[in-house]
Amino acid sequence: MRSRVAGTPATAREVAFEVLLRVFEEGAYADRSFRSAADAAGLDERDRAFAMQLAYGSVRMVRPLDHGIEALGRRPLRKLDPPVRAALRLGAYQLALAGSVPAHAAVDEAVELVRRAGLERAVAFTNAVLRRLAAGLGDVLAALPDATPSEAALRYSYPDWVAETWWRDLGRTEAVALMRAQNEPAETAVRVNRRRVTDLDALDGRRDPDLPDALVVERIPGEWLEGGLVWPQSRGSQLAGHAAGARPGERVLDLCAAPGGKATQLEGEVVAVELHEGRARELERTVALLGASNVRVVQADGLVLPAALTGFDRALVDAPCSGLGTLASRPDLRWRAEALPELQLGLLRAAAERVRPGGSIAYAVCTINADENEAVIDALGLPVEDLGAEWPRFRHPRRPEFLLTLPHRDATSGFFVARVRRP
Repeated sequence: MRSRVAGTPATAREVAFEVLLRVFEEGAYADRSFRSAADAAGLDERDRAFAMQLAYGSVRMVRPLDHGIEALGRRPLRKLDPPVRAALRLGAYQLALAGSVPAHAAVDEAVELVRRAGLERAVAFTNAVLRRLAAGLGDVLAALPDATPSEAALRYSYPDWVAETWWRDLGRTEAVALMRAQNEPAETAVRVNRRRVTDLDALDGRRDPDLPDALVVERIPGEWLEGGLVWPQSRGSQLAGHAAGARPGERVLDLCAAPGGKATQLEGEVVAVELHEGRARELERTVALLGASNVRVVQADGLVLPAALTGFDRALVDAPCSGLGTLASRPDLRWRAEALPELQLGLLRAAAERVRPGGSIAYAVCTINADENEAVIDALGLPVEDLGAEWPRFRHPRRPEFLLTLPHRDATSGFFVARVRRP
């Protein structure tokens, strides 16, 4: 690990520092970077949780943090050495947003990170900036306005285009509430695997009245996962699986099926398609772990399916998307997200071709963006089934025939779900 002396054990702050360097300087994914750094450091459960809080929080809130650092540091961040940038971001997060971290610990440890990175010449500068941040960063961040999309994007740490999209689709009040909600830790939810668990009451957790297999828990015991008793899956994602409407005796096509949460949720004879070889293997492991003997994995391109895959009663298209409904659990996604309506429409058309006349196609995306949601279904042009009548609690606020879970309203990930029927 580049942030410490070789052979010494890494601290939680060093792990977070390493994650910031990998994410912002190398374009790495936050979850993978954290997992590898924390595993290499051998952190215990408490330090691992602290490291995750610091790493994910700093990545998530980097935009207002950078604003405050430049305002009080009086030097553009782009001109600083990468380790200095990372240390200032980490220190700033602890000083203004991490809660109960003592200011002296945040300052001293961030300065030490710069020293351990071999940048002794930058130590005095880092120390001076952090002390100014300790005195004034809270006031700088609290004074940021949120009356317009660009102002709110800076205050709540989102790209401008995301704020503009939510302003357009939801209005200011709902957009700001959504931004705030997705800056908080996501709830931990699992789907109970009925193939392994016959008594739901045997597992502790909070039930959901509309999702029979959902449990919201404080933490997921390792033995639950190892035994295939549960699958980590948000309640929004579970709703999408239910809305596919699959029944015993039906043939069901699941496109883009990895890692397998929804595929193993479906009833009937399921063909689960995945393009990438590694993810297809991951999908097969999920199927085996959960005992989903009704699921057959096929590695194929969902846009160019093998000719034999046809005549299905139903299809589920859980399409790639910008992921704007999952930003609470994926801290770096907001900085790399992009809308994919052309791909989504292509996958829907491919699925519709393989469903028998009268069969249905469910469309699910974990995003809150009309361009990827209702606009894609409108472009498809097939008759829409009224899912809102089946799940009124999750009705889309503008298009009640669709479903839309909203993190600030439903306390789960944001999912758009529609179901159409092939004439």
